[in-house]
Amino acid sequence: MTEPNPAPRQAGRIVTLDFIRGVAVLGILFANIVAFSQPMQAYYWPVAMQPPMSRADEAVWLAQYLLVDGKMRGLFSLLFGAGMVLFVDRQGARLQLRRLFWLALFGLAHYFLLFRGDILFTYAFCDLFALVAVRLDALRQLTLGLALYVLGGLWISLMYMPQLAIEDTALAKCPGNVQCVLTEEDRAYWSAVDAQVEEARRESEVMRGGFAGIVAYNVREHGWEAVDGATLALFETLPLMLIGMGLMRAGFFQRIPPGRRLLGWGLGGIAAGIVLTLPLALWVAGAGHPFYRSGFAFLGPAQLTRLPMILGLAACLVWLAPRLAGGWLEGRLAAAGRMAFSNYLGMSLLMAFLFQGWGLGRFGTLDRIDILQPVLGGWILMLAWSKPWLGRFRYGPLEWLWRCLTYGRWFPLRR
Repeated sequence: MTEPNPAPRQAGRIVTLDFIRGVAVLGILFANIVAFSQPMQAYYWPVAMQPPMSRADEAVWLAQYLLVDGKMRGLFSLLFGAGMVLFVDRQGARLQLRRLFWLALFGLAHYFLLFRGDILFTYAFCDLFALVAVRLDALRQLTLGLALYVLGGLWISLMYMPQLAIEDTALAKCPGNVQCVLTEEDRAYWSAVDAQVEEARRESEVMRGGFAGIVAYNVREHGWEAVDGATLALFETLPLMLIGMGLMRAGFFQRIPPGRRLLGWGLGGIAAGIVLTLPLALWVAGAGHPFYRSGFAFLGPAQLTRLPMILGLAACLVWLAPRLAGGWLEGRLAAAGRMAFSNYLGMSLLMAFLFQGWGLGRFGTLDRIDILQPVLGGWILMLAWSKPWLGRFRYGPLEWLWRCLTYGRWFPLRR
């Protein structure tokens, strides 16, 4: 067996982490594009989309559900945990707390001003709990992370069971909400579905309006959801952070085992994720995407079935990074990853301008095929500007601001 080769480094950075982060930030745009352009419910419930889905849209939904949804966020969570190990080992936990404080403020501003699908506040919140385990060894971090992840997926799945039973009964008795004899539970179910449809209509109306109205709506109608979402993420994001910490401690991102073995494990994980998730997708789509079934499949068992793919993608990208080292694609993706903070918030600003009423006002007008165009445009933009910017400046603009706030002093930006 040959000695593992060190992962590429650049000016004290682990370029493999930047490369994977670059892939993830591009993937996050694909994952979030539905929520940028459509009511938030459409992110997991396609019925809320306007206009209704065609067969081609169904194919795009299936591909996104199998390959993207939750996976890019999962990669980011692994990397956030890995990055926290690096930062705390070098700078200490106290400075990390200051770093998280500013990240939380950035996240809340992002949530209320631009996009309610924010993950920055969630990461800052979950990282407070992850700090407790940052000094553990790799085995304990991995064991704790995997255990919490599995328990979280099972718990969320069990939470949906009563609603699923009510929904199945209502759909069997009154398919399509036609006139029929309704029990009190049936009426409650159809009322809940109608309320979601009405909420999607109201959100579309607000998002086609002015900036002040959108912010007021986010604060008034969805203010506490930022905290609720972060709390729910303790059952998914926090465990993935712990797994990322354990992988970092184990040397997964820094050193490369024999290539074929790592690639084989990675491809096996991706294949296992697809095979395990496909029955859920067919179960939901075959019934016409019922409300509770869609939420159950998106948040519950899918959390368990996508873990092999998240780890498989990470393994394949760790394998691929040194083999692309020095090439155009690796350089562009690594630069996008070094500026992931700026790219993430920059894409939110761009998509808000494209879809919301204070900008071009395209909210609710594009189907799933059409919204692939702004995704492609966003990818091109991130790959095009990140490397030239870093050729002139030491940090991305928001990375620089975050660093200055964390340390309480100004850092030189120009090279």
